Amino acid sequence: MCLAIPMRIQSVEGLTASCEAKGVTRDVSLFMLRDEAPVAGDYVMVSLGNAIQKVSEADARLAWELFDQILAEIGP
Repeated sequence: MCLAIPMRIQSVEGLTASCEAKGVTRDVSLFMLRDEAPVAGDYVMVSLGNAIQKVSEADARLAWELFDQILAEIGP
């Protein structure tokens, strides 16, 4: 089973995007979305360093709310 994390694209250079989520920045491959041409400001679901799907800001926020609830339940 894989888990995808929503991240906001900060910048794009070729098929690599600098993405941010919860204060963490990562370089992410856009190869799988090359036909959709994501741009800075878009939200993408990231799995294993690859953007696999564009999502709306509302969907990204909802996913993070759910992740935060799960993390609060399982504790540190």
